[in-house]
Amino acid sequence: MTDTPQPPHSGDRLVASSAPPQPPLTRPEPRPHRPARPGGPVLTVWQRVVGALVYLVRLASRVAALALVLHAVFTVFSANPANVWYRFVETLASTLSLGLANLFQFADPRLTTLVNYGLAAVVWLIIGSALASLVRRAAP
Repeated sequence: MTDTPQPPHSGDRLVASSAPPQPPLTRPEPRPHRPARPGGPVLTVWQRVVGALVYLVRLASRVAALALVLHAVFTVFSANPANVWYRFVETLASTLSLGLANLFQFADPRLTTLVNYGLAAVVWLIIGSALASLVRRAAP
């Protein structure tokens, strides 16, 4: 008579791993659905106009600051002055510098440009933020 292996019983467990037992896999609870507001606050025409004006003021000040920073970066990394983009940004930056283009004078002209035009960019961001805040407050 030969001993044939018997199929394991349903209650038998084979333990071959020394790893700690894993918790049973569960699905995370779904987040509750937040329905859209059916009406929401109704904006008047005046509020929409003020909101658009605030947006335009912020956009204009950020574009001005971007032009000043681009000019500073072009100068620091010695961009080609004959390039059309360089000339365009240089013209725009000299117009938007708010008189700060020659505020500080350093031995290195690249550092002078970086500091002066960087300061002008920061001033543009401050002016744009303050003006947008004033426009927002002026609206009833």
